[in-house]
Amino acid sequence: MNRRIAASVLALAVAAPALADNPVPEGVTLSEDQHYTFWLLDAIKSMDPQVNTDVEGSDILRQLFEGLYNEDGEGNIVPGVALEHAVSEDQKTYTFTLRDDARWSNGDPVTADDFVYAWRRLADPATASEYAWYMELMQVENAPEVIAGDMPPEELGVRAVDDHTLEVTIGTPLPYFPQMLVHASTFPVHAATIEEHGDAWTRPENMVGNGAYKLDEHILGERVEMSPSETYWDAENVVLDRLTALTINDVNLGLTRYLAGELDRVDVPAGQYPRLAEEYPDQATSTPYSCSYIYMLNVGDQGPEALDDVRVRKAMSYGIDRDIIVERILQGGQRPSYNWTHWATAGFEVPEIDYAGWDQSRRMEEARTLMEEAGYGPDNPVALTLNYNTSEDHKKIAIAVSQMLKPLGFDITLNNMEWKVHTDRMQAQDFEMARYAWCGDYNEASTYLDLFTSYSGHNNGEFFNEDYDRIMKESKTAEDPQPLYQEAEEILAAEMPVIPIYHYAQVDMVAEDIRGLPTQNVMQTWYAKDMYRVAE
Repeated sequence: MNRRIAASVLALAVAAPALADNPVPEGVTLSEDQHYTFWLLDAIKSMDPQVNTDVEGSDILRQLFEGLYNEDGEGNIVPGVALEHAVSEDQKTYTFTLRDDARWSNGDPVTADDFVYAWRRLADPATASEYAWYMELMQVENAPEVIAGDMPPEELGVRAVDDHTLEVTIGTPLPYFPQMLVHASTFPVHAATIEEHGDAWTRPENMVGNGAYKLDEHILGERVEMSPSETYWDAENVVLDRLTALTINDVNLGLTRYLAGELDRVDVPAGQYPRLAEEYPDQATSTPYSCSYIYMLNVGDQGPEALDDVRVRKAMSYGIDRDIIVERILQGGQRPSYNWTHWATAGFEVPEIDYAGWDQSRRMEEARTLMEEAGYGPDNPVALTLNYNTSEDHKKIAIAVSQMLKPLGFDITLNNMEWKVHTDRMQAQDFEMARYAWCGDYNEASTYLDLFTSYSGHNNGEFFNEDYDRIMKESKTAEDPQPLYQEAEEILAAEMPVIPIYHYAQVDMVAEDIRGLPTQNVMQTWYAKDMYRVAE
C-alpha cells in the first residue's frame, strides 16, 4: 500500500474542510489501509470501452476511463470530462464544454477529438461492436447508415469544434440523452495507442486511459489490479490507493473469502440474506437494482421448432412459479417479474398483464391447456436445452425451473458454461433457451424495451415484430412515451419471446469501514474515486 498517499489524504481530511471534489466529509478519520478488494463472478471479456458488453466489465472501465458525465450516489449526472452542455432550440444539437485539465495517463490532453474517434469507432462496422446499436439508440445523426456500412464513420453526427468543444447532432429530441452518456461505450479512447498496438492496446503495459485509476495487472479469470493515475484531473481527491478485483466463479466461495477478510464486497448467495442480515446487520445490504433476469428463447431460424409455437412459449412462462424462486431460493429482496422492464425504472408504470394476477394453480391449468392444444404433454414432451453461465445461484434456479416444467411436458437438459462461451453462443444464436439478464444502461424504460427491436445488437433470440418496432420508433418522438412502453410490454407478454423471472435487488456484503458506494441510485453505478475507508 502507498502509505504516503494515505497519510497525506488523512491530514487533509482532518486538518481542513473537505474540498469541493473531495468525497470525504469534514472531520472523518481515514484508515491507513485504502486498499479496496471486490468480487467478480466472471472473467472480464474485454477492457475496450467500445467492445465490452457486460456489467462487470463496465465496473472496471469506469475506473480506467471517464466519459462526458458521471453519476452521483443518487443517480444524477455530474461533470466528468464535460463541465456543461448547451442544447439548441430544436433540442437536436448538444454542445459540450470539456475541461481543459483532463489528461490521459501518458500526459496527453483529453480533447474533443478523442470522443469523436471513440464514437466513430463504436459505430464503424469494422469494429464489430455488439454495442454499435447504442449510437442508434442515442439517435446520433447518421448512426443507422454508418452502422450498416452505407456511410463512412466520418458522417456520424459528432464533431470537434475545437479541442474543448464537442458537438453532437441527434435526429430526434431525447430528454434523457445526457443520461445515456455515462455508459462505457461512449468513453473516449486514445487513438495513437490503438493504432500502435491494435487489439493488444488493452494490455496493462500498453493501455492509456483517462480515468482516476490505471491498469497495473490483468490476469484473465483471476484478478485485475489498479492504482491511482497521477495525471487524472482530480487526482488529489482520490483516496483509495489500490483496487483489486478477484474473479471467483463460486458465489459461496466468494462469501467464504469475504468472511475471511479477503474481500470488501461480495454478492450474497441465494437464500443466505436473511441469516446474514441478522448476523451482520451493518454489512448485509439489499437495495433495488435496475436489472431483469429472464430465460431468452431462440425463436429465430436456428431455434427449435417447438419454440415457434407461442402456446409452448406461454406454457413455459405460466409453469414457472416465480414466488418460489424469489421467496425460497433467492430470499434477498428480489421481486417476481411478469414483464421485462424493471419496476423501479424512472417514470415507468408496470402494465397490467393478465397472468401476473393469476394464482399459480390457474397458471398451471392454463399451461396444460396450451400444451395440449399444441400437441405436447408428459407423453410427448418438448425436449429443450437450457444454457446458463457458471453460478451456483443460476444452477439452483435452473434446477427448480426444470422440475416445475416437467409435469407440463417439458424435458429440460441443463448446460453450464463459462460466461464468455455462454454469451458468444447466444450472440451466434447457438442456443435453444438461455439464462440472461439485462441491466439498464440508463434510467429510462427504453434501455430495456429497445433490446427487442429488429435493430438491436442484443436481440439474440431473434424476435422480430413490426408492430413492436413501430411502437418503439414512435416512442422516440412521443411527448409522453409511457403508454407506448406499456404497449411494447403487452406485445412481449402476448408473444413471450422471453420468460421474465425476477427483477433484481443488489444484495451484498460490504465491509463496515467502506464508504462511498451508492445507496439511492437504482443503477448501482459506482466509482472508486468517490470511495474511501474510515478508521475503526
